[in-house]
Amino acid sequence: MNLRHLEMRLESLEGFERPTARLEQYQTPAPVAARLLHHAAMQGAIEGRRVCDLGCGTGILACGAALLGASAVTGIDVDPAAIAVARRNADAFGVSVEFIVADVRDPDLDRAGLACDTVVMNPPFGAQKAHADRPFIDRALELASEVYGIFNEGSAPFVAAYTEGRAAIEEVIRCAFPMRRTFAHHRKDRVDITVEVIHLRRI
Repeated sequence: MNLRHLEMRLESLEGFERPTARLEQYQTPAPVAARLLHHAAMQGAIEGRRVCDLGCGTGILACGAALLGASAVTGIDVDPAAIAVARRNADAFGVSVEFIVADVRDPDLDRAGLACDTVVMNPPFGAQKAHADRPFIDRALELASEVYGIFNEGSAPFVAAYTEGRAAIEEVIRCAFPMRRTFAHHRKDRVDITVEVIHLRRI
């Protein structure tokens, strides 16, 4: 499936019904999700692989990975309402994804059962709580040897320092991230920010 076709498919998925600012529930734009997934697929990290989407929200990355031929896909999110939408999205695509309501920070999370080949994720940027992305990075590197995540522009030096001795940055891809008005404190209907898709490989 080419990049444009994937993007068009992902555009059709449902978003959050009642997004929560505390959880930074911004819908991952289809062009960004498609770019991450297509790039990972071209590197052999999706088709035939076990994929886990941490903080999956409404499941755009998880459903996209399943659509691209992952052998098994799991999506994890702390919000039951988001998981309900994610399950509807998987049904709409006719793909099989196991969605789990859980907190990636939970020390009792079944890490052995969730071990996979590739993690895809759009973790919180830390706008509401500083360093909110760190538990996602930690858990991702525990679960998989290949990690593809979406981070704020300029995050690569931090990610490199934070994961030193555990992982190496293989690639950084800059993408436009159109953020639509979602919460009451937003002033504009749309703000375009730049993000980085960072590919980490566990050492």
